Amino acid sequence: MSEKTVEYTRKMKKAVKLLFYKRHRQPGVKGWELKRALGQNYVDIVDLLNQQLNNLGLQVKIVYETPDQPKNPTDKQLEKARFYITLKEPIQVSEMVMAGWRIDTVAILIAALAYIISKQGKSQRSEVENMLHDKFPKQRIDYNLNRFIRMGYLSQDELGILYLDWRTRAEIDQEILLKLILGEETSGA
Repeated sequence: MSEKTVEYTRKMKKAVKLLFYKRHRQPGVKGWELKRALGQNYVDIVDLLNQQLNNLGLQVKIVYETPDQPKNPTDKQLEKARFYITLKEPIQVSEMVMAGWRIDTVAILIAALAYIISKQGKSQRSEVENMLHDKFPKQRIDYNLNRFIRMGYLSQDELGILYLDWRTRAEIDQEILLKLILGEETSGA
């Protein structure tokens, strides 16, 4: 093996360690952290890692600060973006339950996300709570909404408006979710 190949392999191993270990309550790392640990060519290393992870059904997803994914991101956008390992295929509800999620927690997440998506990506928390109140106890709703905010699926501003957060953009295909809710055929689910 060439010296360059050995160096890239070593850096890919280091990138895997950074991406798999959870830090600060949120999985993944920011681009600037990868750049500091791996060097200027960290995007190339992530691309090589992506090729290796593809065989395992995984991928490195890059989630930018804004909901819009830039086609040609700048260095600054990449440094502020979160790099995160996720599954290539959509996860099934039964797999979430096997991973330790309660079925009512999954239902609250899906219902809240669908409602917020239907409101163009933002909604008053009180509206989401009222919509969920018909099916779930108030304490479960409040606990889970706060949990989803901590986990990065939702964010809330000082006015009590809920938004879709980075983890929703990374893990959930919003088009497939809406098609499933509407009962339309999907090729990815």
